[in-house]
Amino acid sequence: MALHLHNTLTGQKEAFKPIDPNRITMYLCGPTVYNYAHIGNARPAVVFDVLNRLLRQHYPTVVFARNITDIDDKINNTAKEKGCSIKEISAEYAQAYNEDIGRLGVLMPDIEPHATDHVPEMIDMIEDLINKGHAYAAEGHVLFDVTTYEHYGELSKRSLDDMLAGARVEVATYKKNPGDFVLWKPSDDSLPGWDSPWGRGRPGWHIECSAMAAKHLAKTIDIHCGGKDLIFPHHENEVAQSCCANDTRHFANYWVHNGFITMSDQKMSKSLGNIQLIREVLADLKGEVARWVLLSAHYRQSVDWTPDSVAQAEKTLDRIYRTLRDIQALGVDEQVGIDNEILAALDDDLNTPKAFARLNQLAKALANASDKQEQIELKSKLLKSGDLLGVLQTTPAEWFSQDQAGADDIKAKVEQLIIAREQARADKDWGRSDAIRDELDAMGVVLEDSPTGTRWSMK
Repeated sequence: MALHLHNTLTGQKEAFKPIDPNRITMYLCGPTVYNYAHIGNARPAVVFDVLNRLLRQHYPTVVFARNITDIDDKINNTAKEKGCSIKEISAEYAQAYNEDIGRLGVLMPDIEPHATDHVPEMIDMIEDLINKGHAYAAEGHVLFDVTTYEHYGELSKRSLDDMLAGARVEVATYKKNPGDFVLWKPSDDSLPGWDSPWGRGRPGWHIECSAMAAKHLAKTIDIHCGGKDLIFPHHENEVAQSCCANDTRHFANYWVHNGFITMSDQKMSKSLGNIQLIREVLADLKGEVARWVLLSAHYRQSVDWTPDSVAQAEKTLDRIYRTLRDIQALGVDEQVGIDNEILAALDDDLNTPKAFARLNQLAKALANASDKQEQIELKSKLLKSGDLLGVLQTTPAEWFSQDQAGADDIKAKVEQLIIAREQARADKDWGRSDAIRDELDAMGVVLEDSPTGTRWSMK
């Protein structure tokens, strides 16, 4: 089966037909680096890591770009709060982002363009848009005139007339239309800025991706990815400015968007206080477990992050690794390839739930196999298929040693707390003693006081 992807542009699942089969181009909108990334930011990174791996199974060359937005008002505000430069802030959090998603098994992209390294290309593109009548300068700003692009709204399925009619009264007097979006904006002395034909300023958010994709990939690329929250206005605006600047009908032939993460059926949001940073999640969880949860639902649907979904993923991976541990003395056959059913599932619009179900079947077949040759073949197929999904990337010994390390950490902490509690009781500090007991209870520790000392066990 050929690769099929759901194309947001057409609203249909389509067979993938590359522009050049010898050079596949894919672009993913990366992070704005002003803070640590949360688990919601991890989903597109993980989902499109699978697509990146899959494309490399089918084509000789894939050029995958994932950008870093390192100039943005949020970055400016964080830099002001911390009293340092935007470069220091963005470098710190860009490195943290790559470390965090790396622990989720996400491969580095072929190209990681930073916005601040491409301001000249952005200025050139903006000048081109002005010269072609698609943009205008006003009061130090440059704006894209949405009425000059006849296909505006095509990606997000929005009518320009309806958008303009329903727009709120725009307080920016320099705009011709409320829907016009900023390509360039002025910077005062307190803000980072670059010299331009329109004065010292900085680029708008949307122009960044257009300029970087055109430079590193092509004027029209094969696949553009991102979360569905970016369809409008970010991706819609990318399409408009790219097509108008590059004189192309399409910016990307396939637009692929992932759904959100919910926390126990609630949308993750700051207002609900249920946002979890990737590094906070990974402090208590193995990266492959988190990756499994993120891929457990089809990428276009929301995935519910719950204690049950995490526990189920952990249980499944533990079982597979136990099976691999039982036959770890057996080698692998390098001639055995990826399981055909798993490849077919992923070729069918990245159906990771179906691929995981098949991976489970292979693991169970391996656990029940008694013939040595059959075991070698199943083990080889299981590991090759796991590699395509970005799981089963460690040895059974390393996998279970992580559990032991965690158990040792818990044991050490419990024993320290028991010693502190005994001291509090000796000092007749009953409030402190009760507080420590409550802390141990919250950890799932059961205490049993006896004349010979305090014994403990886990609930």
